[in-house]
Amino acid sequence: MDQSKDFHSNHSNHSKKLLEQVGTFVRRNETYYKKEFSKIQKSVDFPFSWNTAAALLGPFWNASRGLWGSFWCFLLLELFVAVQMGRVLWHESETTNQTLFILIFLLLLTIKIWEGFFANILYEKRYLSWLIDPDRVSSGQKMSRAALGGLFFLCLYPMTIFRFAVTNPDEILSRWTHGFLGDKIPITLPPFKREFFSVLAKWADGVFEWLAVNWNGLFEGITAAIISVLGGLEAILIQTPWPVTLFLILILAFQLAGRRVALFTGGCLIYLLLMGLWEMSMMTVALIGTGSALCILIGIPIGVALGRNSKANALAGPILDFMQTMPAFVYLIPIIAFFGTGKPPGVLATIIFAIPPIIRLTALGIRNVPGPTKEAARAFGCSEWQLLKDVEIPLAMPSIMTGVNQTILMSLSMVVIASLIGAEGLGALILESLQYAAKGQGLLAGLAILFCAMTIDRITQGPYRK
Repeated sequence: MDQSKDFHSNHSNHSKKLLEQVGTFVRRNETYYKKEFSKIQKSVDFPFSWNTAAALLGPFWNASRGLWGSFWCFLLLELFVAVQMGRVLWHESETTNQTLFILIFLLLLTIKIWEGFFANILYEKRYLSWLIDPDRVSSGQKMSRAALGGLFFLCLYPMTIFRFAVTNPDEILSRWTHGFLGDKIPITLPPFKREFFSVLAKWADGVFEWLAVNWNGLFEGITAAIISVLGGLEAILIQTPWPVTLFLILILAFQLAGRRVALFTGGCLIYLLLMGLWEMSMMTVALIGTGSALCILIGIPIGVALGRNSKANALAGPILDFMQTMPAFVYLIPIIAFFGTGKPPGVLATIIFAIPPIIRLTALGIRNVPGPTKEAARAFGCSEWQLLKDVEIPLAMPSIMTGVNQTILMSLSMVVIASLIGAEGLGALILESLQYAAKGQGLLAGLAILFCAMTIDRITQGPYRK
């Protein structure tokens, strides 16, 4: 009983301390906000706290108090309602107007109720953030922030409502513009056509042609290196009799990953044999294996270098972002220009698309090695090479193996795309299924690709898991 009283007493004292600086934070209506913040902090479930000013002023109330997340949320919700209301007033018939107008008004009323209920909850969270870091989180109500919210309102609302609510807005806007400026100033909507696009496209064509002619030797050397690796894998996987290949893969799976992975691998290989997809699957495995192996060989050293050099990591970040966000089909354009079509360009497209994860995750693993651990290793006389080999890489191995897994999966996703430029294998079979709407063929080929990728992943992850 005494313990319960002590707990409630301590909780009450803690709540009072939390509310001591509410007046300094809000600067206005201190009594009201102390009462509401106390109610919110004591509530176990959803706290029912109502703010009439927030419901009436909506986004502007949030802007004046620096709640920009809720400002944009409610501003866009009210903009959607305003657009619908404008469309009803200008486009619909009179009978339809009344019904839709009532529904839209009810929607606006619902949004306003949300604004009133959530205002104090959001403001209380901002108060707690201010208590933790008053230098970063601003306090009080500022008219300058409300004015900035009004500026955003004027930038978004009139133009959007005019565009969606008025019939033929381009024609009306053009007529108004000519009325103010006269016919001497030509106005077209939209104001910019594709002249800049055409000029830049021609310039890019010239750059690609110059590089293809003057750097032809480099591109041929890269192609020859890829062909040598790919040809060696295809010779092992395709030209060797399939019972020998199957037996070697099973032995490899058992030695590296254990009995369960070997049984799973055997089931996948039997599926490929029964479906008559052995040769095409081995071509796909060769493509995935070549792309993944080159990604790992190139990506891990780069990741280690970036992990140990923060400046280089900061510079490489935008490049890796560009490589990951650019659509995969776009990579095919320069690759065709420099390397033509066939399997080597398909492998190159796979490398460009799949290498960022292994670089990022390797760098992340190296950066996350604890500093005291590295200092202790240096204190015991480790050289930089020994530190990297015996301390940093082993501790970063979980992150590195995750990067290997992601690289293999992303290499798999490029198999079908690479078939567009002549890369053979199961990707070409799926492309054919898409062209002729062969649903069953596409499904079976997709399962074959899935089994190939899962087998490669389980075998490569096996030594680390063991």
